[in-house]
Amino acid sequence: MKYQTQKIAYWYFLAAMAVFAVQVLGGLWAGWIYVSPNFLSELMPFNIVRMLHTNALIVWLLLGFFGAAYFLIPEEAEREMHSPMLAYIQLGIMLLGTAGAVLTYVFDLFHGNWLLGMEGREFIEQPVWVKVGIVVAALIFLFNVSMTVLKGRKTAISNVLLLGLWGLALLFLFAFYNPANLSLDKMFWWYIVHLWVEGTWELVMASILAFLLLKLTGVDREIIEKWLYIIVATALFSGILGTGHHYYWIGLPGYWQWIGSIFSSLEVIPFFAMMSFSFIMVWKGRRDHPNKAALLWALGAATVAFFGAGVWGFLHTLHGVNYYTHGTQITAAHGHLAFYGAYVSVNLAIITYAMPILRGRDPYNQVLNMVSFWLMTGGMSFMTFVLTFAGIIQTHLQRVLGENYMDVQDSVQLFYIMRWGAGLTVVIGAILFIYSQLVPRREIIEPTDEYESEGA
Repeated sequence: MKYQTQKIAYWYFLAAMAVFAVQVLGGLWAGWIYVSPNFLSELMPFNIVRMLHTNALIVWLLLGFFGAAYFLIPEEAEREMHSPMLAYIQLGIMLLGTAGAVLTYVFDLFHGNWLLGMEGREFIEQPVWVKVGIVVAALIFLFNVSMTVLKGRKTAISNVLLLGLWGLALLFLFAFYNPANLSLDKMFWWYIVHLWVEGTWELVMASILAFLLLKLTGVDREIIEKWLYIIVATALFSGILGTGHHYYWIGLPGYWQWIGSIFSSLEVIPFFAMMSFSFIMVWKGRRDHPNKAALLWALGAATVAFFGAGVWGFLHTLHGVNYYTHGTQITAAHGHLAFYGAYVSVNLAIITYAMPILRGRDPYNQVLNMVSFWLMTGGMSFMTFVLTFAGIIQTHLQRVLGENYMDVQDSVQLFYIMRWGAGLTVVIGAILFIYSQLVPRREIIEPTDEYESEGA
């Protein structure tokens, strides 16, 4: 480890993995409710379980992004972080806000209170006081990392990362605007949700991936930076106007049908560029880095993101298709594989690379780590196929033939059972991953000749 303040990332990664465990277990619980709708419904209704699952996803991904920034920015800027104390204060605020939000969701505290109670907007249900805490934590983070970069070396990786993180924080401010008009509400809501995952988060992903490939392959920085600029340009070009593929469902003018369809179709390009970039860098580098698991996660992230966010997104983004598939299990299939490939995997890649360095060990439990990769990736891929087939059946029976929603749900029960089995595989893989990071492998001591003779 070159810089002492990189240790800050260790605590962010620990917190991220803890919330990751909660998120996948919540997903497994929610998946079983599809199989057995009354499962623990009196203890925790489905809407609360789903809320915990989706919000935990956002929180742990953000913790991973912040940890990645605290790990890579000192190396890129060639100086220590501006203020380690501010970084730890930021972490404390985020964990306090997370605990407060969870308690509010689970026990429905302060119902109807505009400041203390939860809001009814998907992904941004957090009470207003928690949202204020998030903004304060984001401002602390942005000040800390920006000062570090401004006083140190400027690189394309750190600049793109900062651009993505600044955009992420500024777009979240729309969470405070909750107009009474539903069309306006949804329009500004998509400014957060879509422009995060198909805009600013793509920049964060690309910069982390570039950093990893720089370290793992040994390719010249100039080559990696050229690819990075191409990815950023295509991501912003397609992602911003690609938001329009949501607009024609919420009462905005009809021209968004064409704008949304055309530009969201182009969103496959940056993900294809990321996948090509990753494999070309590995091919050019031909470097035998000892951390094989980190390289596997990096290549896996780019590949699965291309299929989940790119291919599965393209399959139902054209408005003529989306008219029938919108809100079906096809949407769920796309969402699960896209989030897993683009953001979950890149976070697990940087954790896999950084944790051995932060703990002062060589890469350890790599086989177990790679087993976790194949379990999670295989489980998520199977889940995607299952949900896709369920969505096709749902679309035909419900949207084309006009059958009752609940009757259609009964028709796809087998797919929900298979989806739960796939989710169980993902959870096992996640537990193995966390174990591989935190528990060192046992050292195998080879017996000496003297020991052998004594044993004999």
